[in-house]
Amino acid sequence: MGFLTPLFLLGLLAAAIPIAIHLIRRENPPKVMFGTLRFMKQTTKKLILFQQIQQWLLLLMRAALICLLVLAFARPLFYQGSMARLIDAEPRSVAILLDTSLSMRFGQRFERAREQALDVLNSLNVGDEAAVLTFADGTLSVRELSTDIDGLRAFINGLNEPGYDRVRFYPTLELANDMLEQSQHENRQLVLISDFKASGVVADDAGFMLAAGTGFRPIDVGDERSSNLSLTDVRSPQQLLENQSDYEVLARVRSTGSVFLDRGNLSLNLVSESPGALGIAPAAQPIQLNERSEAVVSLPLTLDASGSYTGELALSGDDFELDNRWYFSLDVLPRMRVLVVNGDPSADWYDDEAHWFVLALQGMENSPFDVQTSTVEALAPAMLREQDAVVLLNTPALGNNLVNAINQFVTQQGGALWLAPGDRVVAEAYNSQFGEISPARLISQEVLPSNDYQLIADIDRRHPALRALSVDFGARFRGFWRTEPASDAGILMRFDNGSVMLSERQAGEGRTMLLSSALDLGWSNFPLQGLYLPFAHEVLTYLIQPPSRERAYLVGQMIDLSAFIPESGELGLIEPDGTSIRVRMDNPFYRARMPGFVTAGDTKLAINIAPEAANLTKLDIATLTDRIINPETTPLISQRVRTAQLLSDIEQPQRLWWWIVLLVMMLLVAEAWVANRTYR
Repeated sequence: MGFLTPLFLLGLLAAAIPIAIHLIRRENPPKVMFGTLRFMKQTTKKLILFQQIQQWLLLLMRAALICLLVLAFARPLFYQGSMARLIDAEPRSVAILLDTSLSMRFGQRFERAREQALDVLNSLNVGDEAAVLTFADGTLSVRELSTDIDGLRAFINGLNEPGYDRVRFYPTLELANDMLEQSQHENRQLVLISDFKASGVVADDAGFMLAAGTGFRPIDVGDERSSNLSLTDVRSPQQLLENQSDYEVLARVRSTGSVFLDRGNLSLNLVSESPGALGIAPAAQPIQLNERSEAVVSLPLTLDASGSYTGELALSGDDFELDNRWYFSLDVLPRMRVLVVNGDPSADWYDDEAHWFVLALQGMENSPFDVQTSTVEALAPAMLREQDAVVLLNTPALGNNLVNAINQFVTQQGGALWLAPGDRVVAEAYNSQFGEISPARLISQEVLPSNDYQLIADIDRRHPALRALSVDFGARFRGFWRTEPASDAGILMRFDNGSVMLSERQAGEGRTMLLSSALDLGWSNFPLQGLYLPFAHEVLTYLIQPPSRERAYLVGQMIDLSAFIPESGELGLIEPDGTSIRVRMDNPFYRARMPGFVTAGDTKLAINIAPEAANLTKLDIATLTDRIINPETTPLISQRVRTAQLLSDIEQPQRLWWWIVLLVMMLLVAEAWVANRTYR
């Protein structure tokens, strides 16, 4: 037996009131002096004893009335199970999802989120189970469903401050939904505690919804008013040439949140990583945002000395400093030194083998190339030592000393060699001299009739040397060499008859490239095409300065460091906060966890916050709820309502309180009858 409202049992103390009144009213009979007792009627002891019994019976009846009324209000109930379990109604399984992304570091958001999570745990009853999941771009930590509520409280209290990641809601929602589907209780609820940024939902999330019967409770800990200036996009060169003044850093600044900020300041700081380098004065520029809440700022970038540099953009004008930095690194390179060997010089510049090629390299202001020309007769091995690349234009057979010097220049010194054979080249001599380093062997010349020609039909546009040349080639080639590519050569371009036009090969420390036609007007009209100049620039730049390894990443990105790991098989990393990490070749991956520069050996990797991570634009919580709630889920009824309904269903057939009230009514009648017949 139990009581549905046990607090009313305190009213049993009121049963002492009739007893107290009885004791207070009890008086000793007074002594009265009479002259004679012969006229007084004698009272028997039996009558006196009966009157005392009536008094005690009346006292007990009145006390019983009070006790019965108290029991009626306490609502007694016969129930075989635990009354505490009955009062708690059906047990619950609750999954608490706690947002720990960058925006939760804004103001007191994370502290409020922690308090809300603890309040949810405190609202659980005996037999309930809960799970806690922290998330940002993905799920970060999980505490499985458990009845150990104290352990979950300790876990929440021990959480570190949020990181620098962006937020994604759906991956962790899906995981929590799967956990609740495996729970032992049917009353399931998912509690999402976040500031609900709009960037947390992407187009790929469409289609997911919670399992039928799973309730959803969003708790918003964001601020009603928020404002922030953030760098949403920065374009900075990774490589540039010294003494060039036409470079710049472009930055897009945006105001996010509910309060518009219309101005700020942006500064650029550069630091040279070369020892003994002079300091570089920082550049700064005010920002005036337009009606679109954003502005594009251009900061000039001029560096006189070659070497490696690290840069930092610093934004000011708001109260959220964590996303006001953008880091980058760049290399300032000297001019590329190119030696062009003219195999067929001519007094008529129009027919000269090297005229058009040299004009393409030097015929523009601020050319990145420092070009030196030579004939075959004037070429000497000593001339190769100060070059980055050698271009052989239709050169006949060379002397053994020159051949050995060129092979050594490529394979040992890491130089670049570009071969463009024409009508003066002999296949046997070429294959004998350059067969070990050339991308292909020459087979035979093919010169088409004047009314016939070949077009470029197949281009590897993903190759770094050709990626920037998006326009189709319209050059007509009347003469070319048929070639047999080496097994380790790469094919970059083909003629429309399938013959290889451009191929490349790694040769020792250097790289070689073969164009199976001349670069003058003897066999084609290619030098007269608009793409001739960019083609020559892109190919030479690729040969001399292959695309550098990526050195700019975002927080949360998994970085493959295999290209940075030395032959020892181990690489030491130093994170921006000074933490040291060792990365091995068998697992060369590192997850960027904070903004700043990560030192990887001799290289500095720039880590930046993803632009959407600092965007404080709010998500419509009602829209999110409508998207993920299963239409088969009935509206969630509060625990009090469910408990009241359950108690009503159990109590209705018994109705003990009604019988107690009926007994009280009968006892009242009996008490009145006894009271009227009792001597007072």
